[in-house]
Amino acid sequence: MTVHVVDEGAVRVESDGDVVTVLLDRPAKLNALTPEMLDALEAALHSAAASDARVLVLRGAGPKAFCVGADINRFSALTPVEMWREWTARGHRVFDLLASLRQPTVALVHGVAAGGGLELALACDFRIVTKDARLGLPEVGLGTVPGWGGTERLTELVGRARAKQIVLARQQLDGPTAADWGLATACPAPEAAEEALTVLVDRLRTGSPVAVQLAKQLIDAAGDGAPSRVLEALGGGLAAATEDLAEGVRAFHERRAPHFHGR
Repeated sequence: MTVHVVDEGAVRVESDGDVVTVLLDRPAKLNALTPEMLDALEAALHSAAASDARVLVLRGAGPKAFCVGADINRFSALTPVEMWREWTARGHRVFDLLASLRQPTVALVHGVAAGGGLELALACDFRIVTKDARLGLPEVGLGTVPGWGGTERLTELVGRARAKQIVLARQQLDGPTAADWGLATACPAPEAAEEALTVLVDRLRTGSPVAVQLAKQLIDAAGDGAPSRVLEALGGGLAAATEDLAEGVRAFHERRAPHFHGR
């Protein structure tokens, strides 16, 4: 397929068929996030949300890091009001947009994922974390706290006690530990990471797009305490009216793979 590349400064967006890949492209700075990168990421997410993409993949450029978080040189000069009103609010807005994207999202994490970089991965639905990766939220050692949803999303994934080990005691996790604790979806060797990504993305993109996206919203709503007996009835009613369900039933009876079109 033809790959369409859009360069947004230090964020590159590649659209290859029904898969959108967002690359943090600042390897000399270990993909540290700047306000401009957050704005570019936000634009990329809005574009993906308005498209027919079925999966979004997030990754970092260079061999050393997925993302080391916020650029310290950019936020350390901010006043307390600027930190509260601009920096923290901007990160939450972008990361919440990523978390609420209707399409499934996958972070391919290698090298270092620290601070806001780990928080970015936590906002994705799936995290493929290589065995030699190093993950952590070291903010208290700098004199601050996680600021882009890390305390909430980390606690949801690993529980309160382990979240305190990572944040308060600044415990750094490798890939196998991240998988054991429920933070990583898969933990391949570095040389097998691309294959693991391809397998997961193919599973996600070959399901009915409407059903996959409905199911994602149902699961997220259930995590917030919404009753499944109400939302599943609504979701099932919507799915019943789609061409995808009719195609799925036909394919089942004809003993073939379905061809979904998201309608």
